[in-house]
Amino acid sequence: MELRVLQYFLAVTREQSISGAAKALHLSQPTLSRQLREMEEELGKQLIVRSNRRITLTDEGMILRKRAEEIMELVRKTENEITLSNDYIAGDITIGAGETIGVRFLAKAVHTLQQDFPDIHLHTISGDSVNVLENLDRGLIDFGLVFGEVDTTKYHMLKIPYEDIWGVLMRRDSDLAKKEFITPEDLWNQPLITSRQQSSRSSLMKWLGKNRDELNIVGTYNLLFNGSLMVEEGMGYALSFDKIINISGDSNLCFRPLKPELSEGMHIIWKKYQIFPKAAEKFLLQMQQITNQSLSS
Repeated sequence: MELRVLQYFLAVTREQSISGAAKALHLSQPTLSRQLREMEEELGKQLIVRSNRRITLTDEGMILRKRAEEIMELVRKTENEITLSNDYIAGDITIGAGETIGVRFLAKAVHTLQQDFPDIHLHTISGDSVNVLENLDRGLIDFGLVFGEVDTTKYHMLKIPYEDIWGVLMRRDSDLAKKEFITPEDLWNQPLITSRQQSSRSSLMKWLGKNRDELNIVGTYNLLFNGSLMVEEGMGYALSFDKIINISGDSNLCFRPLKPELSEGMHIIWKKYQIFPKAAEKFLLQMQQITNQSLSS
């Protein structure tokens, strides 16, 4: 049994469909299906139950998935011990992230790496969680910085020691700007501008204590800069994280935190069974080291 075919099998279990795995692996669907059938014939067992919508694993398939994960992790560690022992490491690290103060943590980690490996470069691709997950699944980025729950069947994750604080971005001449904190009741009858990905199950909507259709949502944003322009033009109040938009100096905007306080933790995530280039692997090790030091301090 080849390692390559084990990777194919794990990709299918991750994507839960042969077509999705073929796309992620840049293979044709017939080629991937043939490889899986040949593996089943070699083992003499059916591993996958195929249907039109998604695949499921047989008992033997579940055993193979567990062992394949262990095998690929051992391969990864072995490769790291060999390749990361080289003195010269260069390359690109590509991270998808929303607008968050947590990007500082990523920048610090890369800057520390660059002291020893100056030819490592960081590239960030901005977007909300929808964009980040799409780019991660398509292999366009190495890591994603996301908020909330993580699908641990598809991704590994590392919680980083940063939290973003929710609040309201508003004009300085607005009625709510006179308040030190904003309560849910303050917003129930106000024109609101929210992130496009806020669902009724999100922590923010739960804090508001209303369903989306009970609120006066007049606009949504993908990136907060665009939301801030809506606020400046008097459309309404933007629910957002703190420290994203510059409200100092002669800005006519201000920010007020929520009460009770609402914060959002964040994770670095990456696809399971992914083989990283040297630079990305070094970055991940650096992130793990910094996080462990933060937790122990």
